[in-house]
Amino acid sequence: MTSMSYQQAAIVRTERGLAIAGTRITLYDVMDYLLEQYPPKFIRSWLRLTEEQMSVALSYIEDNRSTVESEYRSVLNEVERTRQYWEQ
Repeated sequence: MTSMSYQQAAIVRTERGLAIAGTRITLYDVMDYLLEQYPPKFIRSWLRLTEEQMSVALSYIEDNRSTVESEYRSVLNEVERTRQYWEQ
C-alpha cells in the first residue's frame, strides 16, 4: 500500500468527529447504515467509498467498538436536542 492510498483510507478526528480521511463521511454515517443492517457493499456504494476506505472504516469500528458506539450515542443525543430546540 502506498503512503497516498494509506492516507486516503485512514480514520481521522475532525471537528465533526471520527471521519474517513479525504471525505466528509463520518464513522457515524457508516454506523447509521450498519445499525439498519445494510450490507457493507451497499454502504460503500451509497457513500461512494473505495473498498479500502470501507474496509478501514469497518475495521476501525470493530477494533474500537465501545468508543465509537459511545461517541455515536453522543452524536445522536445532540441531534435530538437540536431538533427539539428548533421545534419549540
